[in-house]
Amino acid sequence: MRTMNLVDSIFKQPCPSKKPFIGSTDHRGIKPNFLRLRKPVSPFVVSAIIAEEDRILTSKDEPTFNFKAYVVEKANYVNKALDDSVPVKNPPIIHEAMRYSLLAGGKRVRPMLCIAACEAVGGHQSAAMPAACAVEMIHTMSLIHDDLPCMDNDDLRRGKPTNHKVFGENVAVLAGDALLAYAFEFMVTATTAVAPERVLAAVGELAKSIGTGGLVAGQVADLTCTGNNGNVGLDILEFIHIHKTASLLEAAVVLGAIMGGGSDKQVENLRTFARKIGLLFQVVDDILDVTKSSEELGKTAGKDLVTDKTTYPKLLGLERAVEFAEKLNEEAKIQLADFDPAKVAPLVALTDYIARRQN
Repeated sequence: MRTMNLVDSIFKQPCPSKKPFIGSTDHRGIKPNFLRLRKPVSPFVVSAIIAEEDRILTSKDEPTFNFKAYVVEKANYVNKALDDSVPVKNPPIIHEAMRYSLLAGGKRVRPMLCIAACEAVGGHQSAAMPAACAVEMIHTMSLIHDDLPCMDNDDLRRGKPTNHKVFGENVAVLAGDALLAYAFEFMVTATTAVAPERVLAAVGELAKSIGTGGLVAGQVADLTCTGNNGNVGLDILEFIHIHKTASLLEAAVVLGAIMGGGSDKQVENLRTFARKIGLLFQVVDDILDVTKSSEELGKTAGKDLVTDKTTYPKLLGLERAVEFAEKLNEEAKIQLADFDPAKVAPLVALTDYIARRQN
């Protein structure tokens, strides 16, 4: 039987400090200093309602941005890069299992955020593409492992049977492990025309986002708190989602900014932006779980209720959870104020998409 002892120990411990990256200046004379302490995001009492999804971002001060065309273009680039990145080799079954989940579709939000952040600081998408693929490989690993019987025990993912339902639990575990390891190999070996110290800083960011200070910490806290709703408040729920969901979204954005040649200030502004949209992504996910069907979501709906998980709608009520999501959307965009509006238009549109997505 689970108790709250582990949870108490998790939240009474101070967050580990994150030392700055030490290295030489890059080819632009900028000294990277990207690995910083993450500050927790405070809950908000909010006052706006999410509108229907808007595919086109327009403003009287900015040219029209065609988000739908942008998504199609970038998704095509990302899907081709992912397809090329994992060929079927010996032993074929493990590569087939990796490809099954990696190429199963999905919105490719994380790779797009990585590329958009790279372009926001003046870089070209080619500099960020290996990092974008690496983030998606790790995200796919987390989905494979999340769906296992020992975790969330799900049968459906992206409208298809989960990996372990097709390949068996043993191969599914190994496919996730292989994607995790290969993500780092691919990012390091496939990245070109980027200063080595920036690649090294990016490796550190990505590793940090998925370890015991990131995704793993959030997953452990989530497992521990399931079934203990009476002892889970907003602070603990926020800890879970900042680590379990937001950390990898944050890594995607920060990696793009680093690979694109961003300054310290640009990287940190984009880090805060990503923290907000990472939490926003999870709040919306919680809302969709109780408002959409399995067919609409492409995964099992109502799973959080069945497993007795604490969610934002459960703690705040549905209306306040929706308001909270919109507040996070607004606060994320504030972090983009100092950038060229044309260059950050994709990030603004992606933020709106995350807030208004329907699956």
